[in-house]
Amino acid sequence: MQPETPFRKETFLLGPFELPRLFNGLWQLSSNSWGSAPAAKIRRQMATYAENGYTAFDMADHYGSAEILFGEFRQKWPHPEEIFGATKYCVFRKIEPTRGRIEAAVNERLERMKLERVDLLQFHWQDYDDPGYLTAMKHLQDLQREGKIALLGLCNFDSIHMDEICAELGPGSIVSNQVQFSLIDIRPLSRMAEVCRKHNVKLLTYGTVCGGFLSDRWLGREEPDMYSGSLTPSQRKYLDMIVKAWGSWSLFQSLLSVLRSIADQYEGMSIANIATRWVLDHSFVGAVIIGARMGVSEHTDDNRKVYGFRLSVDDRAAIQEVLAQSNGPQLIRTIGDCGAEYR
Repeated sequence: MQPETPFRKETFLLGPFELPRLFNGLWQLSSNSWGSAPAAKIRRQMATYAENGYTAFDMADHYGSAEILFGEFRQKWPHPEEIFGATKYCVFRKIEPTRGRIEAAVNERLERMKLERVDLLQFHWQDYDDPGYLTAMKHLQDLQREGKIALLGLCNFDSIHMDEICAELGPGSIVSNQVQFSLIDIRPLSRMAEVCRKHNVKLLTYGTVCGGFLSDRWLGREEPDMYSGSLTPSQRKYLDMIVKAWGSWSLFQSLLSVLRSIADQYEGMSIANIATRWVLDHSFVGAVIIGARMGVSEHTDDNRKVYGFRLSVDDRAAIQEVLAQSNGPQLIRTIGDCGAEYR
């Protein structure tokens, strides 16, 4: 099946891979709170995304059955080499990072995803006070040399520790870091951007539309009740950030209004498109990870509109005028650097 409308895909290089600048994020498979669907329907929708040019999928060891469903889908795809799978190895509790333990975690990824080699393995380590992350990364680098991993990345590492790891493992060892980045959360602009340029690392960003709040749906709406039960877990998280850390619901409405006025200048654009394009226009960003409610809803037609244009100087100035009124520049101090909110 081919898209009904002309489709221009933007790509970037991550190691030897040429990848689309929009990834399918499968974190919503980790919980029924986002809605659920039968496995067969989820696999069919993965195929629909791939048919429309969205051939890169991001998942994790703790995203429910995401790895398994991805492996089943990819195995049946006519040209499985076209499908890129990024997953994670996340260490949330204290462990002894032995070679055997690290290799077992990688082997589990391979088994669940039905692969001989993980395309991109993103590593997360919860406790910076435990320096075992360097030992773990060196074991992962050995497994990469042995052919079990194509590329190594990080997930929710801050600037200081990313810089340390990149320096310790050597040039080109780490290709990506997955962090939150949006018009609301501009922390990557503070220190992360410089470290990315220093080590030629690309960010894979999530939270770029703040759980859907950066969309036309919320323009002109009253502030929702955090505990009404109508919000998803991610929406509660982002609403809390908008009204408590970033600014206020009133200022957020001003931002939505500006984004809508910019979108009106580009045929068929949405607020979400403009918010996503703002992130993609930063040179240190490789791709934006769009949360995909597989088997529940899909937005391939709207998402593809972000390709093929860039925001103008005037567009960025209008956005910046609103951002200057927010607490965005102070978040690096009030929340901490990238990933600090999870520690």
